[in-house]
Amino acid sequence: MADMTLFPRHPIATATASLLALGCFPARAAMQAATSVDPDLAAAAGTPAAASGSFMWDLIAVVVPLLLVIAGLFAILFFARRRYKLTGRDAALSIVQVLPVGPRERVVVLKTRADRVFAIGVGAQSLNLIAELDAADIAVDAGDPGI
Repeated sequence: MADMTLFPRHPIATATASLLALGCFPARAAMQAATSVDPDLAAAAGTPAAASGSFMWDLIAVVVPLLLVIAGLFAILFFARRRYKLTGRDAALSIVQVLPVGPRERVVVLKTRADRVFAIGVGAQSLNLIAELDAADIAVDAGDPGI
């Protein structure tokens, strides 16, 4: 047999386990009392003995952690955008349009926060300023259906 002095058990863990086994914690005892149903009384009332709690508590037990996880994901997204300056409404540059002109070449129209508009040629190994455009050059005409 293994010598128990080589692997001593933690005294707090041992005491907690024994208290849980004895049902000495008031919350555990209250929960056991609330969920325990006398089978004779349950049969007389017409309710099954296995029913513990209500549907609303079960629903809350599922929905609340789900909402906490979703809120945590939104918080991570918010702080990641602030930390890494990910694009958003107030980004310094925004892409208005991309027009492919070849297999690896394209013309990109960029708009700055100051409403300046640039046409940039993007190739495999280079970026070139093609022109600085007026804001009226890229404005969409609402009256023209396009076709």
